[in-house]
Amino acid sequence: MAAAATLLLVVVAVVAGAAAAAETTTTHIKVYWHDVVSGASPTAVQVARAATTNSSASFFGAVVVIDDPLTSGPDMKTSSPVGRAQGTYISAGKDKVALLMNMNFVFQSGRYNGSTVAIMGRNEVFAAVREMAVVGGTGVFRWARGYAQARTHTLDMKTGDATVEYNLYINH
Repeated sequence: MAAAATLLLVVVAVVAGAAAAAETTTTHIKVYWHDVVSGASPTAVQVARAATTNSSASFFGAVVVIDDPLTSGPDMKTSSPVGRAQGTYISAGKDKVALLMNMNFVFQSGRYNGSTVAIMGRNEVFAAVREMAVVGGTGVFRWARGYAQARTHTLDMKTGDATVEYNLYINH
């Protein structure tokens, strides 16, 4: 009798797993992330910095908190707002500008309004394409897994302001 009950539980688990896998949707979203560190109203603010480092990269050890706009196109002034990127990035590369990104894309319009996607990973700023993990989400993106690809659209070396194209590939 115990063997039959165990077999029944295994069958139920397999069927439930197959049903959940069959319901998975893959969504592609392209947004532009605007990191504004200059001017009177920055969206990225350094909140901590290592007292000293042995690194030639002077930014190493910095912690930055962000509440960056996300838009549908690269021009922040003329593109439709989509949401906000809220979180932190930490300068974790001693020899290269490489950031540890930990942020939520909070969607505030359109069909994903009220949903979030959690992104975490290494972002080597001067690489052509950077890939980070989608590690979760809420709302429409509950149980999300996937990846985000970042490509720098513009980077102003004088101000530090940047616009980055993000392509999200989300299984949910």
